Amino acid sequence: MARHGKRYLDARKQIDPAKRYPLEEALRILLEDHHAKFDETVEVAVRLGVDPKQADQMVRGAVPLPHGLGRSVRVLVFAKGEKEREAGEAGADFVGSDDLVEQIQKGWLGFDKAIATPDMMGAVGRLGKILGPRGLMPNPKVGTVTFDVAKAVREAKAGRVEFRVDKAGNVHAPVGKVSFGPEKLLENLSALMDVIIRSKPASSKGTYLRNIALSTTMGPGIKVDPVQVRGMFK
Repeated sequence: MARHGKRYLDARKQIDPAKRYPLEEALRILLEDHHAKFDETVEVAVRLGVDPKQADQMVRGAVPLPHGLGRSVRVLVFAKGEKEREAGEAGADFVGSDDLVEQIQKGWLGFDKAIATPDMMGAVGRLGKILGPRGLMPNPKVGTVTFDVAKAVREAKAGRVEFRVDKAGNVHAPVGKVSFGPEKLLENLSALMDVIIRSKPASSKGTYLRNIALSTTMGPGIKVDPVQVRGMFK
């Protein structure tokens, strides 16, 4: 059984486990109860009314957050020729083609995001078993397989969040740091929730946003009122 420290237990006492808080109030409590000695990440977990086993109910996407994530992102781009130059000028940390494929096959994984031009996917596809389980495989559905590599690199560097519903119907995503304060975190959360809501599959019936919870790296979760959140994006 997991054991929690005094700070965690004290923070949990400030939260009513039976209540679903308005988003702004949940953020306020979250930030007031932050006592860690480092700048914790703020995360959101959303339970969706979808069946991920059905191909037409797989929810996934990406969104550039207005205020980023508060951390540096190492971006790798698989490209050749002119697109290789564009990626480098846009700020990519690593750019190459077959040479990078070979390095990764040998075990190197010193990057956080991978982008590829469509003509490179034949070679990059060989890395599926390595990059896929780590969430690093370029995918056209989230904009990381594209000829517009400059835009993709800039968005990744600025704090572009990719999300995908898991087997239990949940989406987990970071939305910034405690140091951002309530206004910036609210704007980041709003950008993410807007895209998640607009990603509702046509075949999904009943309540789409079932549960929402906010938490910090070291803190307890706070339940958020999904009805209030849904009303923000009508």
